[in-house]
Amino acid sequence: MKHTVEEVVLRNGARGVLVDVPGASVMSTRVQFRAGMIYAHNKYVYEIPHVVEHLAFGANAKYKDEQAFEAEFTKNGAYHNAWTSDISVCYETECADFEWERIMELQRVSIVEPRFNEVELKSEKANIRSELTGYMNDYYRLLWPRVQQAVGEDILSLPERLETIRNIDLRDIREHYRRTHTAKNMLFIIAGNLKGRKRRIIDMLNDWGLEEGKAFEVPITKYKDGAAVAIRRKDASNITFGFSFVLPRQLLPVEVLGMNCLNHILTGTTSSKIFGTARRLGLVYGVGSSVAANAHSSYWDFDGEVNEENAKALFDLIHDELLKVISGEVLEQDFEAAKSYALGRYQMEAQTPAQIADFYAEGYFTNQKVVKYDAIPKLIESVSRDLLIKLAREFIYDGVKGFAAVSSVEKAMITKLDAKLKF
Repeated sequence: MKHTVEEVVLRNGARGVLVDVPGASVMSTRVQFRAGMIYAHNKYVYEIPHVVEHLAFGANAKYKDEQAFEAEFTKNGAYHNAWTSDISVCYETECADFEWERIMELQRVSIVEPRFNEVELKSEKANIRSELTGYMNDYYRLLWPRVQQAVGEDILSLPERLETIRNIDLRDIREHYRRTHTAKNMLFIIAGNLKGRKRRIIDMLNDWGLEEGKAFEVPITKYKDGAAVAIRRKDASNITFGFSFVLPRQLLPVEVLGMNCLNHILTGTTSSKIFGTARRLGLVYGVGSSVAANAHSSYWDFDGEVNEENAKALFDLIHDELLKVISGEVLEQDFEAAKSYALGRYQMEAQTPAQIADFYAEGYFTNQKVVKYDAIPKLIESVSRDLLIKLAREFIYDGVKGFAAVSSVEKAMITKLDAKLKF
């Protein structure tokens, strides 16, 4: 969808991006605070941002409880959600164009004027405990925090997070909210038909009445190579694994695109070098890779699930294909096919205001920089085969590595699989 982008700074210090999508029938918003788990005032109440996020849709200055607020918010089909990460708490809405102003006011009330109370705190702590307990059966959610811990990140694992829920009280909630939900710590994306509405939107946001506060910095991690982590589950029939190469710097947008091309070559389709070959040999049903970047670091992640008897052969294949890349053996035809795929995905990804909002949020919430969507084709074109090889070498030779697996096998086997990722 054709659109234009404008960055704005409010009187109160909040910053954001307004995305005008002419003729759009939907308005989509993202409001983010650096208020995630790493900003809890101590590890004893580590899960507190998650609780704050849940309570944001509860009692507030205008509605007595979550049910009353929800009934009003959704009566014309509008949608809201929120999520918490190590760094962020983000509130999202989507509504029909005709009621954007009503929904923006309701979003203001929920974020700016919550009325935290014991009844809702008790119920949401129970809900979050149920949510995280369910995640204990999701082996990927179980292993990735252990990978992060292995490379030196100061976070808690899923079982450790569960233990902190009981420690949270209303004083903690109010303290965390007051400290983190401030104007200078707020970023936003609003996408929709903004013609003739930008001034009204800015005026409404200026009236939110948040304390000025300060913009929180993302802490710099001192990364290290970690020993393999074996998470024993007697009922685990396969080996579910994840490993990450971590660089202590943020990738440039063109480098992210380059790594996406490399991931496509390695794991993107059934004709890819790792996933495609593994499927053809009957080694594994699925294995994938991805790249991500935050303010100070970048991650090249791989994960999958493999039978014990096929694990050695799969990791031999992964080693051999990564070795080919860092040795410069990336075929020109594979590289060109990956760039063509990237261009096709680009043209398919901006079909709704929500997709457009997500595109801008990914970069803007990380470093407050706007890479315009229509600049992507030129960036894709500028990606070279040598860039892919250079980045792979940097991740593997200059980065650190973490590895974790959930299985019923002995740790010695997990350590042997991890050893196959040394170059």
